Amino acid sequence: PLFFLDYFATGKLEVGVAQEVIEGIAKGCEIAGCALIGGETAEMPGLYAAGDYDLAGFTVGAVERENILDGSKVDVGDVILALPSSGVHSNGYSLVRKIVHDAGVSYAAPFSDGQSFADVLLTPTRIYVKPVLAALKSGGIHAIAHITGGGLTENIPRVLPENMTANLDASAWQKPPVFGWLATTGNITAPDMARTFNCGVGLVIICAKDRAVELANILREHGEAPMQIGEIFSREKDAAQVVIQNDGALI
Repeated sequence: PLFFLDYFATGKLEVGVAQEVIEGIAKGCEIAGCALIGGETAEMPGLYAAGDYDLAGFTVGAVERENILDGSKVDVGDVILALPSSGVHSNGYSLVRKIVHDAGVSYAAPFSDGQSFADVLLTPTRIYVKPVLAALKSGGIHAIAHITGGGLTENIPRVLPENMTANLDASAWQKPPVFGWLATTGNITAPDMARTFNCGVGLVIICAKDRAVELANILREHGEAPMQIGEIFSREKDAAQVVIQNDGALI
């Protein structure tokens, strides 16, 4: 990562709100090791309701051409490591809001361990940059998938070659309690959970089997808690896919 720019638009600028947002962006950039070099603030009366604002941003990074991960090195027998998420992260919130609304739950109501629903649902997305960069330098990583919109079943196939299957064991990792609550309260099936939410897996690393232990140790040294959750298999059909064993553990 090199630098980040933000865009903040609102009907009437509330300085305190904007300051808090920018402070959060700056903290994220610090965690990722990139510079916040500027941004745009726009006031558009009549377009936004009072108290509403729109936030966007983008980052620019650099990689040597020979180090680009395009999935072509992924092979049968590769190990799938997972880095845990802190919660819902930044996807699936249309469904989250509907579940909360239909359940008649107040965001201020207690959830668990002294946290409210708002605390749990708005836990910041984890940023994995520095631990992953350290692991990349050691070699052996064949692909990386950030589990964002589309969940486990749509993001992982994007980094797999054709004729490959990522076989995951849903019982191999811990899920933050919020996912169990969402599944139960919203009556969401395991397949729907897997294609909507990260279900406790924020980032997936696919690596050579003989490098998995070393890479996991490097990630631990940099504050991560990697979990081995699956393996790569071949398949007859063309399109890459994800198969989740013991998917009942997702709900």
